[in-house]
Amino acid sequence: MIFERAQGDANVATLVERKTRYTVLLRNNDRKSRPLMNRLIHEMSPLPAEARRSITFDRGLEFVAWRELETGMGTRAWFCDPQAPWQKGSVENMNRRLRRYLPRDTAVLQLTPRSMRMMCQRLNATPRKCLGYRTSTEAFRDELIRLEEP
Repeated sequence: MIFERAQGDANVATLVERKTRYTVLLRNNDRKSRPLMNRLIHEMSPLPAEARRSITFDRGLEFVAWRELETGMGTRAWFCDPQAPWQKGSVENMNRRLRRYLPRDTAVLQLTPRSMRMMCQRLNATPRKCLGYRTSTEAFRDELIRLEEP
């Protein structure tokens, strides 16, 4: 998500698990640096390999170090075609929901890790019709349990 008042190239990266709509938000202070991939690896590595098989990115500069995902945790990277946001519709839908909490004039660098976690918790605790009125947290937990069963 891009913001009008962002200092430099600061933005918010939105990760949405395709099946359960479970969402993780990461503040990215600089679109031209590698730390975003390191943060993705740090945040996603504890998850079972089945839950982090692939990530689909748009063509932003912040994803230039995408190869580190496969070497760092075995996650494959895919890219949407240019000007084709429908190819990552779950992310676009979540960004639209996020605008309730993060309007375009938000000062991104003033967002604290705690406020980012609270937004994620709120989004993941909202019942969704597409999940049979379960929350994303419930659906994700159920999916992890299913993956662990022999």
